[in-house]
Amino acid sequence: MLEELHNEFQQLFDGETATGEYFAPGRINLIGEHTDYNGGYVFPASITIGTYGLARKREDQMIRLYSKNFEQLGRIEFSLEDLSYNKKDDWANYPKGVIAYLIEDGYQITSGMDILVYGTIPNGAGLSSSASIELLTGVIVRDLFDLPVEMLDLVKLGKRVENQFIGVNSGIMDQFAIGMGQKDHALLLDTNTLSYEVVPAAFGDYVVAIMNTNKRRELADSKYNERRGECEEALQRLQKKLPIQSLGELDEETFYANTQLIDDEILIRRAKHAVMENQRTLKAKKALQANDLETFGQLLNASHQSLKEDYEVTGVELDTLVAAAQVQPGVLGARMTGAGFGGCAIALVKETALPEFMETVGNLYKEKIGYSADFYKASIDDGARKL
Repeated sequence: MLEELHNEFQQLFDGETATGEYFAPGRINLIGEHTDYNGGYVFPASITIGTYGLARKREDQMIRLYSKNFEQLGRIEFSLEDLSYNKKDDWANYPKGVIAYLIEDGYQITSGMDILVYGTIPNGAGLSSSASIELLTGVIVRDLFDLPVEMLDLVKLGKRVENQFIGVNSGIMDQFAIGMGQKDHALLLDTNTLSYEVVPAAFGDYVVAIMNTNKRRELADSKYNERRGECEEALQRLQKKLPIQSLGELDEETFYANTQLIDDEILIRRAKHAVMENQRTLKAKKALQANDLETFGQLLNASHQSLKEDYEVTGVELDTLVAAAQVQPGVLGARMTGAGFGGCAIALVKETALPEFMETVGNLYKEKIGYSADFYKASIDDGARKL
């Protein structure tokens, strides 16, 4: 595949040769959903599905970008002199934001560049293609211009691009998992402090199956902001009596002892999810460390139940996939992953049972929803890097 990309690079960019090959993974979150902005723990891992990039430095100030995933947009060009957000530049605003903020932070980017991008992450699947492109750009520019920038700083810069340049009010989990990922390990990340633990995610005879609903997550952004607001309101009501900065600081007992402070059934359910999911994430870490995959699978199931009933971010497509997956032979657990309302779910499946699992769950889904789901086997891999 890389050879093909090199040929394409030469055709696109005046016969010039790319000087480097790069890769940034996508990510799955094993458990800990909608906890990041509630000051809790998340448990993501970087995966072998991701974004490839070929690049070279130019002599002038022009930046030329081309994505094989958006061929209809053609080559997108702009100058180092003008790195402002431009709606018509579409996906290229992500790399543009990274370059703009690196310069703003004082790094010397002295010329333009040509970059060809090819992503194997399905669009709208919720495996974090935008953060993948941000970190890919970061490692490309760092390498081309020999910048003394740490990976953790690229991670934080990617979040800044997402929040300030693009205008999406998201947490740091995606960039962190993609930048700091390690092969065969998950990252237990405290989103409050950015302290993290690397936890072996060796599933033995089991694999993580990713199930894509193929429903794009149109609702996710508006509902995301709504849920965030509900949790902030619940927190404010709890703060009248409790000295806490986030819902993530509460254990189950303290939460249940103080629900009367929230005094609103919907807000109680939203806060309950944030608190319980955070506790489940800590239990999941212990289960993996003890190689107790059964308990880990049960925690996945409980997570989905909570996201469906208390947080209400699943929808019929995800619920259909997860319910079908949970009852298949060889499955220890399944849940939605990502923001919800479409996108993907994951299941922990015995590898020998995988072909039958995909066929049976795929048929049940198509029968009920009317179109097909896609399935991928996810291997946990290293973070963003030069190849």
